[in-house]
This record gives sequence, structure tokens and C-alpha cells, in this order.
Amino acid sequence: MAEKGVLIVVSGFSGAGKGTIVKRIVEENSNYALSISMTTREPREGEVEGKSYFFVSKERFEEAISNGELVEYANYVGNYYGTPRAYVDRMISQGRDVILEIEMQGAIQVKTRFPDAVLIFVTPPDAEELKRRLMSRGTEDEATVNKRMHRAFEESAFVDRYDYLLINDDLDRCVEELHMLIEASHHVPGCSAGLLKKINEQLQIYA
Repeated sequence: MAEKGVLIVVSGFSGAGKGTIVKRIVEENSNYALSISMTTREPREGEVEGKSYFFVSKERFEEAISNGELVEYANYVGNYYGTPRAYVDRMISQGRDVILEIEMQGAIQVKTRFPDAVLIFVTPPDAEELKRRLMSRGTEDEATVNKRMHRAFEESAFVDRYDYLLINDDLDRCVEELHMLIEASHHVPGCSAGLLKKINEQLQIYA
């Protein structure tokens, strides 16, 4: 029986670079599967159904909530976003490591429903660098950047709920460190329940 994959949740402050890190590691490792979110918002230009998102109606999304079909979900600016459980379960059962790039609210939900999930939080080396990265985007005014910095301050109080802190100071090194954390998570006892059960049964012979 093939070893099951693990569920990895990657969160981080806005501007920490988590999206770039996740994109790189998924492109470089064929065993990693990036979870596809379900949403009620309209598709944007260039987005593909089943690849960018699963686009559904509000009624279908609320049905999915009622039926327990989602690993986590949230309502953001009037639209629902969530992670379909069937996709995650299927990938993990096939031995793929599933990466969820989601916000802190969803990450805590995932940990409640999947205790063996590994939560990783991405941060720049300091607050000054975080603000510099937000400003360098050139897509937001200073008031919006300040709102994001305030949100980062609020989020910082809950980072200790994560299993690992990943400092994004050098992109290549950060991607390699994320890969090592995912590999190490395969050796957590909770992720090797089948092997432990087999060893226990074998030891009964000697006991």
C-alpha cells in the first residue's frame, strides 16, 4: 500500500512572498499538489475552471458547507472561498502531498479538522522589509499598505499556533527549506499510523 501524502498549509503576512514560494515548489516537485479552491465569485480573464478555481453558485457553495464537503471556508468581500475536501482526500490517498495556500482563519479550521496537517507561516525577516515589499508592488496606495501592516500586527499574535516559521529572506533557500519541512513531516508518528500499526502487530508475536 502506497504511503499517504501529507496536508501542508502555508500562510503568511500579505507581502511575505508565500504565493511565489508555493508556485516555485509546486513547479519543481511533481509529487506536490496545489489545492484548488471553490469560489462563488465570477471568473476573471484568463482563469480556467478546475485549474484556477472551481466556480460555483452561492447555493451550491452553501450546500457544500451543509454537507461537510469543505476542509475550510471563509466569506471575503461578499464571496465565498473554500477548499473542497474530496480533492484533498483523493490527492493524499494517491500519495501526493497537498499544499493549501490560505489565510490564517482557514488554517486554524484545517488544523481542527485535520490534526496531522502541518501549518507553516511565512514571514520576511522584519517589519521594515515587509512594508518595503508591500510598497514595491506599486499596486496599492500608502493607506492600503498601512491597513495591511495593521492586519499583519493582528495576525502576529496567532503565529504561535503554527508548527513552523519560515523566514523568506532568500527565495531559493526558502523554497529548499519548505521542501525539507514537507519531507520531515512524513516522519511524524501521526502520519505513519499504518506503519506503526503493522509494527505493533508484528511485536505481539514476541510479546
